[in-house]
Amino acid sequence: MCVCACVCVSVCVCVCVCMCVCVCACVCVCVWGPDCDRVSLPRSYEYPSMEQLCEMVTCVLQYFNFRSIIGVGVGAGAYILAMFARFSPDLVEGLVLLNIDPNAKGWMDWAASKITGLTSSLSDVILAHLFSQEELANSAGAVSTYRSFLTDGHFLSNAELFWNSYNSRRDLEIERDGGGSLKCPVMLVVGDQAPHEDTVVECNSKLDPTQTSFLKMADAGGQPQISQPGKLTEAFKYFVQGMGYMPSAGMTRLSRSRTTSLSGASVDGSGGRSRTLSQGSDGLPLGPGAPHTMEVSC
Repeated sequence: MCVCACVCVSVCVCVCVCMCVCVCACVCVCVWGPDCDRVSLPRSYEYPSMEQLCEMVTCVLQYFNFRSIIGVGVGAGAYILAMFARFSPDLVEGLVLLNIDPNAKGWMDWAASKITGLTSSLSDVILAHLFSQEELANSAGAVSTYRSFLTDGHFLSNAELFWNSYNSRRDLEIERDGGGSLKCPVMLVVGDQAPHEDTVVECNSKLDPTQTSFLKMADAGGQPQISQPGKLTEAFKYFVQGMGYMPSAGMTRLSRSRTTSLSGASVDGSGGRSRTLSQGSDGLPLGPGAPHTMEVSC
């Protein structure tokens, strides 16, 4: 059994599905519209809701006859995969979720977006959603690339339809206890200065601590898969090794990690988690019982 991981980057959505089959297989699922096909959707087009996009993931699995997946999603893609895992837990072996916001937009968020829309263009709003203030001020390479995409009229008009659909999402109602929690192992990833840091931390507090790993990447900005792809790949290796895959894969780049506790209390042996992303002095993953929260220094 092999696991193949792929992280697909686009301006507005990324849903990547890694399949557990006899040979490595990777399927990248991208929504139609916010891509580079240079075709504008009509203004009257009714863009699918997040629930409808989630249902399309099921259609993809049925088409390829996949029995289970390890999903990797960024932003809206992370939201869609988390919803899919809630409704179809038997089809999901694990999730890697970057910059996830499982909450619906409230009235305050709606009012803030309306006010922002009066003073900022849609492209500026999307860039502020994707990148940290420091990255925007420095106009990093990725920011410039995304900005060039957003200056394209076809791309921006399509992205607006998707943007409105994402902002109309409902609350995933994730709860640590009861039927609201995700049943599969989950790795949450966020940059230490990302706009979504608070929402990812909140999501971490709602998930089962024995099934959840939280990775906060230093100097990673708003898009860790772009700024620190090597370190994110190493973290992914630890994650799938904890699930029983890739036992012989060597770890080279992620040489040291620091464990922290978001609540301010340490995790003892009785409350420790069965898997870990931490690494010992000999370069091997630490044993069971080690805490799952870690911060990676770049």
